[in-house]
Amino acid sequence: MSEIEYSDWQKLDIRIGTVIEAKKAQNADKLIVLQIDFGEEKKQVVTAMAEFFDANYFVGKQIPVIVNLKPRTMRGLESAGMIVSAEADGKPVLLHPENKIANGSKVE
Repeated sequence: MSEIEYSDWQKLDIRIGTVIEAKKAQNADKLIVLQIDFGEEKKQVVTAMAEFFDANYFVGKQIPVIVNLKPRTMRGLESAGMIVSAEADGKPVLLHPENKIANGSKVE
């Protein structure tokens, strides 16, 4: 594992958002398009988790998202962030707070 400086970690802006809509991307077997509410704004985030989760699994869940990445286009779909998840037994695990918190809350 490579080390980074503490100041590098501080550059990441990770916010909690609620998934308000999710759909499987057309012509992209692994992609799901999420519409996420961050309180003051909504963003589209594309995730490559379709082989592990049905799109409806995400709807209503609060999840941490890195929101200050430069937008990335995947299979013609622009993504304005990246979900923070974990891995267990080779499969992604969606992280979400146990208690409901305000959309847009910063993860520290």
